[in-house]
Amino acid sequence: MRVTLERSNLLKSLNHVHRVVERRNTIPILSNVLLKAAGASLEMKATDLDLEMTEATPAVVERTGATTVPAHLLYDIVRKLPDGAEVMLKTADDGNSMTVISGRASFRLQCLPQSDFPELSAGSFSHIFRIDSSVLKHLIDKTQFAISTEETRYYLNGIYLHTIESSGQLSLRSVATDGHRLARADTEAPAGSEGMPGIIVPRKTVAELQKLVDNPDIAVTVELSDTKIRFTIGSVVLTSKLIDGTFPDYQRVIPTGNDKKLTIDRQTFSQAVDRVSTISSERGRAVKIVIAAGQVTLTVNNPDSGSATEEIAADYESDPMEIGFNARYLLDVAAQLTGSDARFLLADAGSPTLIQDTSDEHALYVLMPMRV
Repeated sequence: MRVTLERSNLLKSLNHVHRVVERRNTIPILSNVLLKAAGASLEMKATDLDLEMTEATPAVVERTGATTVPAHLLYDIVRKLPDGAEVMLKTADDGNSMTVISGRASFRLQCLPQSDFPELSAGSFSHIFRIDSSVLKHLIDKTQFAISTEETRYYLNGIYLHTIESSGQLSLRSVATDGHRLARADTEAPAGSEGMPGIIVPRKTVAELQKLVDNPDIAVTVELSDTKIRFTIGSVVLTSKLIDGTFPDYQRVIPTGNDKKLTIDRQTFSQAVDRVSTISSERGRAVKIVIAAGQVTLTVNNPDSGSATEEIAADYESDPMEIGFNARYLLDVAAQLTGSDARFLLADAGSPTLIQDTSDEHALYVLMPMRV
């Protein structure tokens, strides 16, 4: 293999694929990126056996071929080369090493044979549809913060993606929950998604996808089956296994009878929660919220360091009440809201609270209260 390409193109593609590679691997080949030179491009592929990312970048191919080299090492070398540099990659005749040449710098990397590189066989996909990257980004951004990190409840370690009919219209919906909070976002179901199975996209896949859908003008092709999902975003192809489990019936925890309505300035509320939670020893400490006509009082008590109180104006006309929430969860939800106001629909101190975005009717959040 002998190939020459611009540093910027090589770095961009390596930046995408090398993130899939785990830093610590018991299987040496999984630390490597597969490089395949053919036609007028260099294709790169990385996998952790659950997730596979492929990207092709333009290159001058003098001699076709393929090999695998340590992904993070190659990325670090290319990252440190000067802007505008040209990079040549060439393998030794015996195939055991590859030389990276740029200007007067030269690096020799150990190779492992291409034949050892695992293939994440995708099988056949039952459903295929196209969705704007901005719409997919909305579904992910609004819900990913609520994904559980608790490995024992593995079926909560991802975003539940499914179609649902509401008000006579079919919607594509994303849901995430960790048992303490829930986030839900909807969009109009794209053509081809009808009848798709409800799937759980793993947390790591969601995180990689989030970084790839930052260009709002690209349409994403989504192919899926019961066990796999594949996203094609421009020159990047992301294939992932799905979480094999049953997502809980989230509809049961979304309250429908919460009749106490609190409307509050989102930014003022978020900043006040951030300030009073400073007094607690950890971000997860409860904030007590005392709600009365026209105002909300936030209080945090910490036996070790003291207490904090702040009052803010609010629109509220129901009976006064007290309720407690995890400060970090409140801030996480507030960060997702885009409207100037946040709307809380409350029942009592022990029941789930519904939070709505005043400028996005397709997203909603549920928070479980804490004892204070």
